[in-house]
Amino acid sequence: MVFLDALVVKVRDNHTVANKPAYLAVGIDADGDKHVLGIWLARTPQQTTTAAEGAKFWASVMSDLRNRGVVDILIACCDGLTGFEEAITTAFPHTTVQTCVVHLIRNALRLVPRKHHSAMAADLKKIYTAPTAEAAFDALAAFADTDLGRRHPQAVKVWENAWDRFTPFLAFTPPVRRLLYTTNSIESLNYQLRKVTKARGHFPSDDAVVKLLWLAILNIEDKRARERAAGTGKRSGYPGRLIEGQHTRGWREALNELTIAYPGRIR
Repeated sequence: MVFLDALVVKVRDNHTVANKPAYLAVGIDADGDKHVLGIWLARTPQQTTTAAEGAKFWASVMSDLRNRGVVDILIACCDGLTGFEEAITTAFPHTTVQTCVVHLIRNALRLVPRKHHSAMAADLKKIYTAPTAEAAFDALAAFADTDLGRRHPQAVKVWENAWDRFTPFLAFTPPVRRLLYTTNSIESLNYQLRKVTKARGHFPSDDAVVKLLWLAILNIEDKRARERAAGTGKRSGYPGRLIEGQHTRGWREALNELTIAYPGRIR
């Protein structure tokens, strides 16, 4: 599995400071260990990126992953990034693209007043906890027919537009659903990285962003490795491994199901 998410950084570009998204990819290997696979900075500022530029950017990201040794991706979880689905299926044609459920919820709630958030969140939960795709569709239709759904049709539209990328999640049982429900695997890392970038203000160049993020990732992973080693009473083996990788909880149950769902692709 691969999870993609972004954090926005300020970079000086042509004598102007602009916001640029820096994307990170975290992968879970067949042993259930998580690894940071790369950092990519968008070539143009966030507010000026076109759909064509987004597609070209993601095509280069996926080609980079393939060229550096990623053989196969079963499921890629992201936030409906422009051009991503086409780019990943070009490089990895058998990959399932899954929209992050938490991002869907956030995008829907962003369109309604805060006083309605609790009620809408309760209605939306019936959709993503449905036992099947058919039951989820019925739950979405029921929500659209409520007073809240009729007053905020744009929130319903968020789910309708992402439906084909949301439903793969529903084909699995809870062990796999828990992995795909959110990009928390990478958001927790980005949360710590934002502390570092916020303290720096803006960056003089794209290269400066990538270098600082990479050094920060090394420090975060080193700290995690030492904490895990202390908890088990073992030495961490540092230095030596660039990124040690955190183990995924409940991986054994998830792996059994993934092996059945994707026969012959897990090595």
